[in-house]
Amino acid sequence: MTTRRTHKKFLQRLPERTRLLLLSFVVGVCSGFAAVFLTWCIDSIKNILDGTLSFSNNLQYLILPGVGMLLSLLLLRYVVRDNISHGVTKVLLAVSRGESKIKPHNMWSSVLTSSITIGFGGSVGAEAPIVYTGAAIGSNIGRVCDLSYRNITVLLGCGAAGAIAGIFKAPLAGVLFTMEILLFNLSLSSMLPLLISTISATVVAYIFRGQTPMFACALTPFSMGNIPFYVLMGVILGFGSLYFTGTTLWLEDKLGKLGNGYLRWALCAVALGLMIFLFPQLYGEGYSVLEDLLNGRDIADGQHSVLRFILGSNWGVVLFFLMVFFVKVLAMTATNAGGGNGGTFGPTLFCGAIAGFVVARTFNLMGASVPEQNFVLVGMAAMMAGVMQAPMTAIFLIAEISGGYDLLVPLIIASTVSYGTVRLFNKYSIYTKRIAQSGDLLTHDNDQAALTLMSTASLIRDKYPRIYIGGHLREVVSAIQDNNAAVAAVLDKKGRFQGLIDIGNIRKYLLRTDLYDIVKVVNVMEQAPALILENEKMESVMQKFDTTGAWRLPVVDEARHYKGFISRSRLLMAYREELKMISNSD
Repeated sequence: MTTRRTHKKFLQRLPERTRLLLLSFVVGVCSGFAAVFLTWCIDSIKNILDGTLSFSNNLQYLILPGVGMLLSLLLLRYVVRDNISHGVTKVLLAVSRGESKIKPHNMWSSVLTSSITIGFGGSVGAEAPIVYTGAAIGSNIGRVCDLSYRNITVLLGCGAAGAIAGIFKAPLAGVLFTMEILLFNLSLSSMLPLLISTISATVVAYIFRGQTPMFACALTPFSMGNIPFYVLMGVILGFGSLYFTGTTLWLEDKLGKLGNGYLRWALCAVALGLMIFLFPQLYGEGYSVLEDLLNGRDIADGQHSVLRFILGSNWGVVLFFLMVFFVKVLAMTATNAGGGNGGTFGPTLFCGAIAGFVVARTFNLMGASVPEQNFVLVGMAAMMAGVMQAPMTAIFLIAEISGGYDLLVPLIIASTVSYGTVRLFNKYSIYTKRIAQSGDLLTHDNDQAALTLMSTASLIRDKYPRIYIGGHLREVVSAIQDNNAAVAAVLDKKGRFQGLIDIGNIRKYLLRTDLYDIVKVVNVMEQAPALILENEKMESVMQKFDTTGAWRLPVVDEARHYKGFISRSRLLMAYREELKMISNSD
């Protein structure tokens, strides 16, 4: 305990910028170890199950995923006692709400539940849980070390970036992921901590998992003649991305309406088991399928699927893997809705690879001659760019995890076209859709970001006199004589707001002592032009000021209990200060 206090005092004596750089290294190392540990846990659970259980006729596909979902559900309900699904969305929410606070248990709970879910065959990815874990590490270390809110946010981003770098062995992708998806208004001064974090996490991954790229493969050199095919694939995968996002959110909403968690688990477990039984490629993350596709290995046996009779013809292969693409989205959603814990990151890569293969094989069957392995790789980037709406992350992540920098041009073409196609129909990504609907989304627009980061409650001032609505002018004079406020709040006996008195408008009565006990409060009060709720979104508050032209507006709770006033001057001052903080690059 003494040593811990000594270290904390030492850190506190350092300038905060120096502390941030040192802690970014610590966070990167911790995130790297977390990523290594998660992959080890998943592989260990898979190996234990494969070595101890013996199933025939692919029965493990019917049973094991549901068991993993149930174990995860029980851990979440009785041990963690919190909802930790949708890790990337929750990190975004923590940043957008201006807190950057993530609960300490998220430093281990996501790793535990996701490793069980995926190890038992749940059809989800490990990347979103490890991002949540890394962000929690950064957030909690920053708070323990007494950093400012802004630097806690940077450290949260360092944890998320380190997690991506550690899980994929891709440092540049970690930085881009954080800048494109998580920290929209990150200043240039934050680049150094992010780079320190991602490099340290990548080195940890190299030490324990080797330096070979995650999906190392031999690719065909890029040909200019294939550009039209890459453009067309970008459009196709753009629409595929819309299917992925729309179906996921729609199905989550439908399954979420089942109030009984065990009933939801039972339905999802049966559905998931049947889907994996029919399409074994959906078992677990499915990265072995990606490796086969990227290396041109024979996939015509369909991993002994009961539907392998479809694979007897060339067009049958296209049909089979097209079904795999569509069903993967359903399997992923069922896994998460049924109590499992995993992300959409891995399934996005999987669907992109499958779609790229289907598109390339279709082109070739129609008389073209395109390299299928290249299209598999580029399809992964195009799908990621469309679903996550993060084209730079998609381009460089796929290049880093495959060593496919020779395909940088088609990666850029397909990702850009896919992203552009999606943006024509959907403004938000799979991570930001629901946050945007609630008004909590922090965007690249500095004006909008400033409003999002501002808190209505922090602007309330309660220095104004309170007057009972049943009183007379004498009570008004008594309340304002030692107060320089410009208005007074009129309340009923339960503290509910009834109106206001503009002191300037009643000056004509102040010297008429003969009217003090005649004129009633209700005769001199005015109705407020608008009321502000104490937790109202700042964009709505600003709109009320613009619409009414008022200088100050009263704030109440849902039951109309009076909380204070917000003045236009205080609102604009806070707004300018927030804009200055966002735009500051020092």
